[in-house]
Amino acid sequence: MHRIVVDAMGGDLAPDEIIKGAAEASLSLRGTEIILVGDSSELGRRLPKVRHDGARMRVHHAATFVEMDEKPGEALAAKPDSSIAVAADLVARGEGDALVSAGNTGASVLACARRWKLLPNVRRAALAAVYPTELRRGEKEDPFSLILDVGATIDAEADDLVGFAVMGAVYARLVSKNRRPRVALLSNGTEAGKGPPAIVAAHARLVSATELNFIGNIEGLDIPRGVADVVVTSGFVGNVVLKMLEGVSETVVRLARYAHKEKLAWRIGLMALSSAIEQLKQVTDWQQYGGAPLLGFAHPFIKAHGRSNARAITNAIKVAHKALTGDLCGNIEKGLAELEATRHKATPSPS
Repeated sequence: MHRIVVDAMGGDLAPDEIIKGAAEASLSLRGTEIILVGDSSELGRRLPKVRHDGARMRVHHAATFVEMDEKPGEALAAKPDSSIAVAADLVARGEGDALVSAGNTGASVLACARRWKLLPNVRRAALAAVYPTELRRGEKEDPFSLILDVGATIDAEADDLVGFAVMGAVYARLVSKNRRPRVALLSNGTEAGKGPPAIVAAHARLVSATELNFIGNIEGLDIPRGVADVVVTSGFVGNVVLKMLEGVSETVVRLARYAHKEKLAWRIGLMALSSAIEQLKQVTDWQQYGGAPLLGFAHPFIKAHGRSNARAITNAIKVAHKALTGDLCGNIEKGLAELEATRHKATPSPS
């Protein structure tokens, strides 16, 4: 039985929406136990009010929690019994198999980094993000790409970027059922020699030392088009790109609302486009994707959006379940071991 630990106190809508989402997941995921971590009195009072499978849900007490706007390091030092710290510790001790949280991203990543081991041949972990795209991919025709890293490793070296590419490709194959995901490096030009030294060196290694479906460099404008299924970059650049993309989509919605108020002709035009706008809304609805993974550790961690409602939490738990069922961490370990073996073969032994 898979045991998925859920930080019930993390997120803007915690604990009510977290409880509802976990309860729904308990009804649909067979062979899975869901462990809600948080204030046992609060959770014990709320959980009986929602329909759930009591045989496959339980509560584990945590006295406090990290607020969304707290500084991660300071918060974890001041609150060693916070829900995210206790949840990460449960997994580290073997009392859980995967972790889901919609809470403070920095605190979540730091809690895992302090308690979990990195997989062999992993230098740095990578926090991924899911972004809607024009093109669809995989068995389910998922309309999104995976971008990594978006904040866990701020300044990545070439070896880190190559590792991110391998990990991202494994995740896309297992979770999105994309048999041969297209992997690309994010740079300021498509030519192999474009970009900072780490990008140039990573490009050369991905071409010569991996069997990934590496399509080379892409530029920022290629991300929403869906040119690549896995977009690889450093955490600093990835975080900036992600925030920019989120800002663009929110601005488009606000502009549409403004246009609707200003002129009758614009209102008529928006009405004519209402079907297409509704389709766009469904495609870009991050709640249906649940969350994105922190890759590189010995256990799966799925980071849900801070504004996650019950539906998003249910789907994040389902993503964690897919990761466990498909042995995500084991397959990443295997892929990186093969990469390391290839590198040793390519390195001439000293005479």
